[in-house]
Amino acid sequence: MTDTDSRAGLADLADDLQPRGFRHSRGWIFGTMLVSALLSLTASFVLSYDAIVLAGNPDASFGCDINSVLSCSAVGVSWQASLFGFPNAFLGMICEPVVITIAVASLGGVRFPRWFMFAAQVVYLFGLTFAFWLFSQSMWDIGALCPWCLVITVGTTLVFMTLLHHNILENNLYLPPAAQKRALTFVRSGADAYVAAGIVVVLATLIVAKYGALVLG
Repeated sequence: MTDTDSRAGLADLADDLQPRGFRHSRGWIFGTMLVSALLSLTASFVLSYDAIVLAGNPDASFGCDINSVLSCSAVGVSWQASLFGFPNAFLGMICEPVVITIAVASLGGVRFPRWFMFAAQVVYLFGLTFAFWLFSQSMWDIGALCPWCLVITVGTTLVFMTLLHHNILENNLYLPPAAQKRALTFVRSGADAYVAAGIVVVLATLIVAKYGALVLG
């Protein structure tokens, strides 16, 4: 069965369950994605610059070195910050422009192939997993938090969820009809927005629970 046949076979389902309203519009979805990716790219640029400075002077300090907990340099000199042999921020400098391109093109009316959007979702799932892993390492191993890293973690979460929202609406995830129906119900109810907000709240709660006194102080 071709992509065209698959989508045509779900035409009635789409008519019945397709969410309506501004939050489900391409403007809102890709506008949110664009803003999130731009924030992540900005943070990646700052962290990339900091990584180059730290390479020449491991004792360097930065404006985001607020205290013993909120410290970019403490995170930047850790082995986790260069897991693949180069600063992790370089990955953001590579990936975020791709996301920005997708968002801008989609806002302009471009519709990417189904396989491309599915692949983007899979790749970003790895990116989200990596971001959460780095967050956990900062929390419980490094013992310090990088404010710019937190921006990337939140931005990555929002990009992933907006991409998921779009791919469910467009049936880009190669789900069987029953699963696609449940997925459409999921986004129509706004549950995906609650999940995204819940993730951010959980991250913030973990930070406050472990480092609240030091962060707020």
